[in-house]
Amino acid sequence: FFFQAEDGIRDAQESRGLGDVYKRQDWHKDSIIAACYTLSGCFFILSLGGLSNQESAKRGNIYGIAGMILAITASFTFFTAAFDFYKFLAPFGAAALIGIFVALRVQMIAMPQLVASLHSFVGVAAVLVGFAAVTRAEPLGDHRAETFLGIFIGALTFSGSVIAYAKLDGKVRSEPLIILGNFRHFLNALVIIAAIVLCVLYSFVPRLLYLYIDVALGVFLGWHLVMAIGGADMPVVVSMLNSYSGWATVAAGFMLNHQLLIIAGAIVGSSGAILSYIMCRAMNRSFISVISGGFGLAPTIAPQSSDLQPTETNATEVAAELLAARSVVIVPGYGLAVSQAQSEVANLANILRNRGTKCRFCIHPVAGRLPGHMNVLLAEANVPYDIVFERDEINPDFASTDVVLVVGANDIVNPDALENPNSVI
Repeated sequence: FFFQAEDGIRDAQESRGLGDVYKRQDWHKDSIIAACYTLSGCFFILSLGGLSNQESAKRGNIYGIAGMILAITASFTFFTAAFDFYKFLAPFGAAALIGIFVALRVQMIAMPQLVASLHSFVGVAAVLVGFAAVTRAEPLGDHRAETFLGIFIGALTFSGSVIAYAKLDGKVRSEPLIILGNFRHFLNALVIIAAIVLCVLYSFVPRLLYLYIDVALGVFLGWHLVMAIGGADMPVVVSMLNSYSGWATVAAGFMLNHQLLIIAGAIVGSSGAILSYIMCRAMNRSFISVISGGFGLAPTIAPQSSDLQPTETNATEVAAELLAARSVVIVPGYGLAVSQAQSEVANLANILRNRGTKCRFCIHPVAGRLPGHMNVLLAEANVPYDIVFERDEINPDFASTDVVLVVGANDIVNPDALENPNSVI
C-alpha cells in the first residue's frame, strides 16, 4: 500500500520532503513483512518435517501453530493503516471458537470427514478471494489467469470435498457413479478444455460471466471426478483434495502478490500429491486412474481361488497362542476404529510386554480412512511410539514372528489385494 504526500523526492542524490519519509517507512515495513513471511514459511517446512514421525509430530504441530501466529500477527500489525482491522476481530473470534468446539467434539473415527470438510472451506475461500479481487480492483492482465485458475481449482476442491465427506460419512453411496461409461473421460476433458478457453478469453476481456461459468465448470468437475471413485479409494481422494487446496492457495498468492500464500500453498500442494502417489502404490492402485475418476477402470474379477483352507479358532485358543509366543505383531485396521477397540488392544499389548513378549504394531499406509489414522488412534490409547512401525519397516520380521494378530484389517492383509490388480479390496 502507498502513502501520498504533496512533496516527494526531487533529487536523485539528496532525498527531501515528506514523501521520502513515507517511502522509506514503506520500504522498512515491506522488508519486515517479507522477513516474517519467510520465517513463517520455514516454520511450515519444519512442521511438515515434524509430522513425518510420531515422536516429533507434537513438535511439528507447534511449529505450524507458531508459523501461522507469526503470519497473522505480521499482517495485522503492519497493515493497520490499510483497513480497520477491528472489523475482523468478530469473525476471527467466532471462527476460532467454532474450530475449537468442533475439534474437541469430533471422534477419532470421524477425523477423515473433518479433514474433507476443512478442505471444502479452503475451496470456498479461494473462490471468494478471487471474486473479491475482481470486484474491488480489477486485476492486471498478468493476474487475470491466476484469478481464473484459483477460482476454478477452488470450486473443484469445494465440490469434491463435499462429496468425499458425504461418502466417508455414509450420506452418499460409496460405489462409483459411472456416467456415460468410458465416455465420462471425454466429458471431463471437455470441461477442462472449456475452462482453458474461458481463461484465455477472460485474460483479454474480463467479464464476470466468464467467472460464473468458471465456478459452474469447477463444481461439476469436482463432483463428477469424486463420484466416479469408489469408497475404498477415499483415503487417496482426501489426500489429493488436500493437494488441490494447496494449488488453489498458490493461485490466490500470485493473484494477491502474497509471498506466504505461495510458499504455504506450494508446500501443501506438492506434499499432498506425493502422499497420494505413495498411497496409490500401497493400495495397488494406479495414481492416474484414481485422480482422473477411475480412468481405465477394468471390470471387477472374482477373487482367485486357492487350495488353502481357513482354520477356525476361538478366543481361548488365541489367548493361549499369545501367551506362548515370544514375538507378536498386531496389525490394526479400520475395523479397530469402528469398534473403538484401541484401548483394549493397547491393554493386550501391555500385558504381553509385561510378560516379556516382544509385541509390536504394524501400520499399513492406508489402514483406516486417512493417512496416519491408526497412528492417531494408538497414540490416543497411549501405545508407545517405539513399538509402532510402518509396514515396510517391519515386513522383514514377519518370517520370525510367532503370532500375527489382525484386528479389523483383513483387507490390507488379503493376498488378493496384492496379486489381483482388479480386486475390489
